[in-house]
Amino acid sequence: MELSTIPLAFPAFEKELQLEIQEQGEIRFFKTDEQLMRTGQYFRSTMLILNGLVKIYREDDDGNEFFMYYLQPGQACALSMVCAAEHKKSAIMAKAAKDTEIIAIPLEYMEEWMGKYKSWSQFVITTYRSRFEELLSTIDHIAFRGMDERLEFYLKKHQETLGTNLIPLNHQEIANELNSSREVISRLLKKMEQFGKVKLNRNAIEIIQL
Repeated sequence: MELSTIPLAFPAFEKELQLEIQEQGEIRFFKTDEQLMRTGQYFRSTMLILNGLVKIYREDDDGNEFFMYYLQPGQACALSMVCAAEHKKSAIMAKAAKDTEIIAIPLEYMEEWMGKYKSWSQFVITTYRSRFEELLSTIDHIAFRGMDERLEFYLKKHQETLGTNLIPLNHQEIANELNSSREVISRLLKKMEQFGKVKLNRNAIEIIQL
């Protein structure tokens, strides 16, 4: 691994920590739609995202997906940190939303660096807090908002994360992730299109103004 990769994704880390990550971490590559984590899996390491995009979601017994959030370069999976530290099974799924490069950090170093490097302990705490706040926001929209507001929130999150107004998802995929039906999502998207908020394409949603 080139040393320049780590400072680019994690510029706040001390030079010494960046060197240790290079020495102790293991680079892994995942193609689009390839699984990184599965429900019931045990962790011996946590993953830091170097390049690409990782989708975190839950899956029910029927294989239906519920979208939670994305992980981008410079971020880490808080839930994998918790599961690794407490030797618990994963309750979530993760897959590459596009070609992705990560570095896996063995559990023993993750714990050691908490007391050794201030930037690492701050990073871990910030990771926990950010994911917790993101989950609270998602829960808030599920519990207290109608499906039309949930759909707009969902599209905005994808717009922000992907950095584009063209969301490469069809109506059925959105329905699956919002635990709704294709008919409901199609009706709401058509209404949004009539109000000039989106433009509907065959396998993508173009955001005009939300």
